[in-house]
Amino acid sequence: MNTRRLSRSLMLLTSLLAGCATQVAPWERGQLARPEMALEPYPPEASFRQHVFFSKESVSGGYGVGGGGCGCN
Repeated sequence: MNTRRLSRSLMLLTSLLAGCATQVAPWERGQLARPEMALEPYPPEASFRQHVFFSKESVSGGYGVGGGGCGCN
């Protein structure tokens, strides 16, 4: 029973990771370098939002790190 479950898990994991093995051709890299493909497509607006955020919360940087806004970090 455990062997069957393990083999199914391995097959599922293999099928999920199979799509990650594709390579980007050199002529396709230009498409990925376009500004629309950036994580933040509007850098000035993102900078303004970040400034407003750390002005309100008294924290700067560290996206994804929890901060209580008390200024103690």
